[in-house]
Parts: sequence; C-alpha cells; structure tokens
Amino acid sequence: MTAPDLHTLANDIKLWGTELGFDQVGICDPDLTDHEPLLADWLARGYQGEMEYMARHGMMRARPQELLPGTLRVISVRMNYMPEQAAIARVLSAPDKGYISRYALGRDYHKVLRQRLKQLSDKISQVFSELSARPFVDSAPILERPLAAKAGLGWVGKHSLLLNREQGSFFFLGELLVNLPLPVDEPVAEGCGKCVACITTCPTGAIVAPYVVDARRCISYLTIELDGPIPEEFRPLMGNRIYGCDDCQLICPWNRFADASKEPDFAARDNLHAPQLLVLFAWTEEQFLKRTEGSPIRRIGYQRWLRNIAVALGNAPASAEVAQALEQKRPQVSAMVLEHIDWALGQQRAGLTQVDRKTERLIRAVDKGMPKHAR
Repeated sequence: MTAPDLHTLANDIKLWGTELGFDQVGICDPDLTDHEPLLADWLARGYQGEMEYMARHGMMRARPQELLPGTLRVISVRMNYMPEQAAIARVLSAPDKGYISRYALGRDYHKVLRQRLKQLSDKISQVFSELSARPFVDSAPILERPLAAKAGLGWVGKHSLLLNREQGSFFFLGELLVNLPLPVDEPVAEGCGKCVACITTCPTGAIVAPYVVDARRCISYLTIELDGPIPEEFRPLMGNRIYGCDDCQLICPWNRFADASKEPDFAARDNLHAPQLLVLFAWTEEQFLKRTEGSPIRRIGYQRWLRNIAVALGNAPASAEVAQALEQKRPQVSAMVLEHIDWALGQQRAGLTQVDRKTERLIRAVDKGMPKHAR
C-alpha cells in the first residue's frame, strides 16, 4: 500500500473503531525497549507477588513482535466503563454493603472488547487481504498502558494507570497487533504534575513510588489475584472492598471529567450494584456461579468470594446478626476461608471496627469532585 493509502486506512480504522463502540483509537509502533529495565526491576523486587505469570513471560511483555511475528504497528483502543448511577460514595460509606470495583459491575470486559477488536480486524482485512492481526485484552503478556500512551490515548499516571485529559481513567484498554506500517500518533504530555493524591490515598500504601505499585499490598491484588490468605495486616485497611479497589482513581482530579459508559454490557447488575454483605455471604456456590455468570467476578471462585466478604464483615460495625452469620458459615467453608471468618468473629466480638479516615476523605472528595453519575 502507498503512503496515502495507509494514511486513509489509518483514518478509516479510527472511524470504524468509534462505530464499534470504542471511545478512542490510536496507533503506535511496537518498540518498548525503554520499558524493559523498568519491568526487570519491578520483577526483581517481587512486586508481582503470586502472579507468577508476570515473571514467567519475562521481557516478552515489552516485545509485542514476539507475540505476533511481523508486527509493525499496534492499534490501541479504549472504552469507557463507568456505569450510570455508580453510587460510589453511597456504597463506600455504608459498612454493611460490599464495594465492588466499578469495572466489574457489568459483563466481562474481556469478551466485549475482544469481540469488537476482532470485528475491527475483519474490516481492515477487507481492505488489506494480506493482513496478519491478533487482538489482546489482558489475554497475553503485553504492556498495554505504555503502548496506549505511545498511541496518544493518554499518559501513565503515578498510580500506574492510563490517564486521559478528557476522560480520566475509568476505561478499558485493548490492542490489535497488525503487519501494516500505518502512520503513528503522537504521545500526549504528562499531566500529573506535582499531584500525589493517588499515592497518599491508597489504603494499604501500595503505590510505593510514583508510577510503581507493589501488587502485594494492593487491595485489587489481595481480593482478586491472591489465592490464599490475605495478610492480617491488610484486613482492617480493606474496609468493605470485596472485589478490587478504585480509591486511587476516585481521588484523581482528572476523573472529574469521566463520562458514563454508553455500552449496555457495562451497565451495573442489580445484585452487585450496592449489595448487602450479609446477602452476598449467604449465597451458595450454585447461586454465586449463577449470579456472576458472564461477570469478571466469577474468575475468583466461591471460596475467595467468601474470604473477601468475611474480611468486610469483620470490618463492619459489631452486631449479633453479623456474628451469627459468620458462625453459621464456619462448617461449610475451606480452611482458608475459616481463618478469615474466625478473624472476623474476633473483630466483631471485640467491637474493634475502625473509622477509616482515608475513606472518609475519599468519600468527601467523590461528592465534591466526581461527576454526578459516578457518585
């Protein structure tokens, strides 16, 4: 294809992407050489915790060409996910409810974005019959945020997530590797400046330096990726967060511009939107599997689900009802979950519920600075 043909195709790709529901499309080359030392250092410090796949694939994450030989460009896309009426402050401020990271309230994003990327690939192949392409949505070892930054979709913030001046950070990313020398987009200027709100707000101190997250301390890791017991030192700090954590995003000033998602698949499910902890804790495994069908939550399994809720119940105000629910569940769970139930019972009996001042400040910030749909 000639240079004018490639320029026209690049514009068409961006148009097709928006027609498929993506909120932005950018193009970059696949060279991430500059990120290899940073990745090697992060792994050497053990910040990946039990995510052994991070170390197993090593530098492949910074070498997209090894995932698809012949890759010349990466088409990077983003799609907003914040649902209407996210009720963030209302749930975080209610210790009897379970807070689920807002990205997980609807359908599993992996399936949604991958299907759209495949459709985008099909459209490109109609113009370029020799297309070799491969879509990715958290499905392979690839550094998606540095690629998205190279493609002009935003910059990597101090919390390590991608930030966009018009849309904040409440969006998913996906990539389509292609063997086309398309014209590339220019990166945008970094916009964090001296702000360290995400670092100081993190409940567990997981952002150990600007742009560096120790996953072993991150509530998202503890509630989703960690397979075994949650270290006791972090349990009181988790509050009512039972699947993921949005604190570093919620405090970010750029998210005052975040729009609600137009994608119906990301609409919040009623049983997950502002759920009562005791209702969730009473679910049988069959009910858990049924009610999280098609949801990213299902991947953690029933035992980790109970583990997370037990911690939240331990952090809830002391009540006979909570203690009774914990006691009744003891004979039905694994040894790992039992440990967390017994910890929660100890918290309940001692009435040691702590007032989380960081959470209080965060709720005030959400009420003051976030769009109405996000509150």
